[in-house]
Amino acid sequence: MTLEQVLFGFFALVAVVSAVMMITGKNPVVSALFLVLNFGALSGTYVLLRAQFIAVVQIIVYAGAIMVLFLFVLMLLRPDREQSYFKDKPQMKLLAIIVGVLMLAQIAYAVLSTTTGKVAEEASRIETGTIENIGRELYTTYLLPFEAIAFVLLTATLGALVLSKKKLD
Repeated sequence: MTLEQVLFGFFALVAVVSAVMMITGKNPVVSALFLVLNFGALSGTYVLLRAQFIAVVQIIVYAGAIMVLFLFVLMLLRPDREQSYFKDKPQMKLLAIIVGVLMLAQIAYAVLSTTTGKVAEEASRIETGTIENIGRELYTTYLLPFEAIAFVLLTATLGALVLSKKKLD
């Protein structure tokens, strides 16, 4: 076994365990922290696939900004006061379990029916996820859409500032 295979096994194990702990957790804040751990494991997997830019974006955007927003909403809503949805409708719990088992069967079939040697060989030759190639494509092929999106975001920011500013009397 190579170091790459060992690291992939480690990141996959951490991702699966943290996903299960996130779903089965009783406390929503602890579940959100397990989701951050899951994002970290996925980021490690992206690094193994030589997609460094996506790995960094995964940490900065999802584990950073999105999880802060999730935790803010969780603290604001206080979900510990909410009733359980499955207490009123036990048939929905059975339906959820059936759908979960079917999805697990589909994932198992997809994993077991593919050949990993050919996929790993082709993934090692692909260099599309590197920061250099993404930057080259953004500033050559997609320069006009990139600038148009920057202009739209600037306009939206200015519009939000104008709308949120108090009117002077």
